[in-house]
Amino acid sequence: MPGPAHQPLGLNLAQTSKAVGRAFDDALAEAGGSVPVWLVLLSLKTRKVSNQRELAAAVGIQGATLTHHLNAMESEGLLTRQRDPANRRVHQVELTEGGEAAFHRLRKVAMSFDERLRAGIPEGDLAAFERTLAQLRANVAAEA
Repeated sequence: MPGPAHQPLGLNLAQTSKAVGRAFDDALAEAGGSVPVWLVLLSLKTRKVSNQRELAAAVGIQGATLTHHLNAMESEGLLTRQRDPANRRVHQVELTEGGEAAFHRLRKVAMSFDERLRAGIPEGDLAAFERTLAQLRANVAAEA
């Protein structure tokens, strides 16, 4: 049986995603961060999240996994957590000065990485690529 004329799109996308993800992880690690740390910092800076549940939803990870990352970030002095006086079961999360500094440091890395990804690709091609990615997400969401 002959193989497919083209590599399956899903496989190609998965392999590319892994390669890009590893490179982004490495770039953040060089600056003392990680993707989960970056996502938490970014969410706290750009969204109105006031507690761990909202933060977990914004970052897209399970509550227990988020707690693990928040424990580490708190011990590194990047954020503080306090019980909500109105609901003792809820923790409010806020950035510290160290967290603000980490955000700005990792933001530079993320922006530089984005420039690296975009290098050599004309704006029209990038716009078409973004539309294609959106269509791929819609195609799999329709089946879910």
